[in-house]
Amino acid sequence: MSAMRLFVPRDAAALSMGADAVADAIANEAAERGLDIEIVRNGSRGLLWLEPLVEVQTDAGRVAYGPVAAEDVPALFDAGWLDGGEHSSRVGEISTHAYFAGQTRVTFARVGVIDPVNVDDYEAHGGFAGLRKALDMDAETIVRAVTESGLRGRGGAAFPTGIKWRTVLDTPAARKHIVCNADEGDSGTFSDRMLMEGDPLALIEGMVIAGLATGATEGWIYLRSEYPNARRILADALANARAAGWLGDDIGGSGKRFDIRLRIGAGAYICGEETSLLNSLEGRRGEVRSKPPLPAVAGLFGEPTVINNVITLASVPAILADGAAAYEALGVDRSRGTLPLQLAGNIRHGGLLEVSFGISLREVLEDFGGGTASGRPIRAVQVGGPLGAYLTEAQLDVAIDYEAFAALGAMLGHGGIVVFDDTVDMAEQARHAMAFCAIESCGKCTPCRIGSVRGVEVIDRLRAGDASQEPLLRDLCQTMTHGSLCAMGGLTPLPVLSALNHFREDFSP
Repeated sequence: MSAMRLFVPRDAAALSMGADAVADAIANEAAERGLDIEIVRNGSRGLLWLEPLVEVQTDAGRVAYGPVAAEDVPALFDAGWLDGGEHSSRVGEISTHAYFAGQTRVTFARVGVIDPVNVDDYEAHGGFAGLRKALDMDAETIVRAVTESGLRGRGGAAFPTGIKWRTVLDTPAARKHIVCNADEGDSGTFSDRMLMEGDPLALIEGMVIAGLATGATEGWIYLRSEYPNARRILADALANARAAGWLGDDIGGSGKRFDIRLRIGAGAYICGEETSLLNSLEGRRGEVRSKPPLPAVAGLFGEPTVINNVITLASVPAILADGAAAYEALGVDRSRGTLPLQLAGNIRHGGLLEVSFGISLREVLEDFGGGTASGRPIRAVQVGGPLGAYLTEAQLDVAIDYEAFAALGAMLGHGGIVVFDDTVDMAEQARHAMAFCAIESCGKCTPCRIGSVRGVEVIDRLRAGDASQEPLLRDLCQTMTHGSLCAMGGLTPLPVLSALNHFREDFSP
């Protein structure tokens, strides 16, 4: 008789809630009872308010219990949880949970389901199917498939992925690179981390496909230093993929070469900007480069370079495996496929959900998020990180769509959503945006370096009652928007002006 399998997440959110202690308690309790069990450390399903969420493999499927504390474990065994027994923490079969009802899981289809670093488990759940197809295609065909899928960069700018890959493919060079921007630093964002901790082989597969599509043979993952758990999991996944022949000099027995190196950042927010990231990878100061040339033409070490973020690259395997048309069929207008959204801030059900483009922001916050954790009305929602615009309650019916957000003077960015109730001081939030820019600016251009410092001072004078400072603040924001070298200074005015325009009363004493 095979051992009973229990799944305990090793995702950072679950670990912060005591998942390791729960795993130890389960192992000890089973040993005392003479029970043969196997504990699989999986990724998180995304229902973060239920972490640690433990799933038990029963004859009727995987039954979830959560949140589970170490002291709950003896009672769970007494309740017969190995057979799906009733208990106050019993959630039931997780894929039928209401939180999953409106989701379309493509990129996150395996997250929470498999052992993240087990190559056999990955393949058993469809892994490497896209890469196998790519190995039988020429580079031109792969790039065409990604282009036709409508995939756009999931890191913020939403640039069409196929066009970027085409540029690198068409640029002759002795050596080319695939760089994964895993420096996820925006407030309220954690989808990159969850993917790397829950299904890192999908990222690896996507990077290999990108290499085949562009003629690159070297890959680099630039990981933020604040993700030590992801670092350990990625290192194991890379080693296992290499041992299984999916990285190295003979990918899948094809005779084609591609390998990946893991590099750790040093905690600078600006290194999420692609050219600053390249400087850091080269061992130089992390500051913005002037463009042109674009990285696709002269990037890492002056050679053609694809730079995509984690979710973009991890979306590629499904496009190759299922076909471009299947991915393009999801979404609306120019926003195709799916987007992992992350709910944070004052929200009852914080976590991650993956949905097709087109759903409204209100549906996301109410149907999935359950409204505010405080039970008070929503006053403002910031989407797209610390430099994203603040939306009012009246704007929540906007569709999750790149162009729909742009029409409101906002951006979807990385899909991070932070919710505020009616007790928030929006003038303080605007000041925080300027102060954040002042701290994180690389200092290369004057509008960002000096403008952000002056912005804090002007907001303070405005809040103190000097109404004459408002035109000055607006002029300063215009200078930063149009004069900054990169999006750090160029986007800082978005949260400031949206707060000023929609919540002017908060700027008066």
